[in-house]
Amino acid sequence: MAYSASTVANFFIDKASSEGRAVTPMQLIKLVYIAHGWHLGYFSKPLINETVQAWRYGPVVKSLYDKVKRYGSGAVSEPVQTTSVPWSRDTLDAQTQSLLDSVWSAYAGFSGIQLSAMTHQLDTPWYEAWHLQGGSSQYFAEISDDVIERHYKQKISQSRPEAALA
Repeated sequence: MAYSASTVANFFIDKASSEGRAVTPMQLIKLVYIAHGWHLGYFSKPLINETVQAWRYGPVVKSLYDKVKRYGSGAVSEPVQTTSVPWSRDTLDAQTQSLLDSVWSAYAGFSGIQLSAMTHQLDTPWYEAWHLQGGSSQYFAEISDDVIERHYKQKISQSRPEAALA
């Protein structure tokens, strides 16, 4: 089952809150994208039911950006509004929660800028969409799930499966 980007973001907001940590909009947007990539890589199914776009500072799900941009560079302090039922961890199936826990463990220590830099590397889905499709600050190229899936499957194949999320 694919979820809204807001539902996945709320998982990370909840994790941050439970650990007494702050999560910025940029971190949140990148964490949702990275989780979506690992989900595609492991399960060949999308985690989110929304399109990822290549923006100047990396991959973005526009609906999530629109909901968290009001925080600027500060911490997102409350759950993001979703169109479905109110946020609850139970909204997510156990397999998804496990993957999101692993993503959080591996990436929560990175700043939004660091996560953005990770997504900007040569041969990443963002790089392919932005540079090969003529990206500019006025143009947001779509990053297809096929490209994201291929990238994360390659990451998985290049490492020991049990260490792929580390």
